[in-house]
Amino acid sequence: MASVEKGKGRVCVTGAAGFVASWLVKLLLSKGYVVHGTARVRQPEDEEKYGHLTKLEKASDNLKLFKADLLDYDSMFSAIKGCHGVFHVATAMPSTAISNPEIELVEPAVKGTLNVVKACVEAKVKRLVLVSSIVAVGRNPNWPKGQVMDETCWSDKEHCKSIKDWYAVSKTQAESEATEYAKRSGLELITVCPGLILGPILQSYANASTLVLLKHFKGGSDCVENTKWMMVDVRDVAEALLLGYEKAEAQGRYICTAHDINTHDLVDKLRSIYPHNDYPNKFVDVEEEINLSSGKLQRLGWRYRSLDETLVDSLKSYQHAGLLD
Repeated sequence: MASVEKGKGRVCVTGAAGFVASWLVKLLLSKGYVVHGTARVRQPEDEEKYGHLTKLEKASDNLKLFKADLLDYDSMFSAIKGCHGVFHVATAMPSTAISNPEIELVEPAVKGTLNVVKACVEAKVKRLVLVSSIVAVGRNPNWPKGQVMDETCWSDKEHCKSIKDWYAVSKTQAESEATEYAKRSGLELITVCPGLILGPILQSYANASTLVLLKHFKGGSDCVENTKWMMVDVRDVAEALLLGYEKAEAQGRYICTAHDINTHDLVDKLRSIYPHNDYPNKFVDVEEEINLSSGKLQRLGWRYRSLDETLVDSLKSYQHAGLLD
């Protein structure tokens, strides 16, 4: 794709009200893009879920929200039609506890992603940027021990099934099938695979990654697993997605992580910034030797902010949203 002239064009963002998508919409609007945002259910009075989008600068003129469901192809096509580019950020997730993850989690995730890819092909979209995850990269026991994982590494779906990591199965299968379909149809597909995404929230409610940080900040558990986290700021993810769209030389997959830190060190860092007595104080080590590199993304021009800035801004936004009460 020829390099995109900044501030020009119409793009679609799926799941626009979500944590990552909201920051992406904010960034796109600031750059002068006209944005189609999809939302599974949208009522005019649903201020809590979508109000933060309509309040964004330039939203009144350049943001249009579409009621669309990833599993409903026609609704997705209606939102994507007329767009030069698409950012697929949403994922089909069950709203209740599930008993059959292959049917209730994996299949909807794959079908929803393929619906977006097919709609992009039919609408003659120039480039699709897909948000995947490092869980589609790093769950591979056959990768040489000690070797840094790069974009050529794919998670082993059978291994993921054996350890019942169904989220990893869904992300890996959705990305791989999207990649194959795009290749066959000639659609330019860029995939960004972020780690644990933290940072300030624009919405007023907690999302899954927010809850991870809140769990350790609020404490309540004396003993926790000393997990290794590969973190990245949501604002830096938004920048990575825009780079993937605008840079003519972008191609293939991009790992998007900034900071590796285990739970013990994370709690120590939180304690140094916000001293209180409720942090976990016992940590159980877990065997985990995954090392990922975001060097390819950095060579595209990506930069990231400090972990301290991410943590401080995260907790300030949680406090503002009333999540620390």
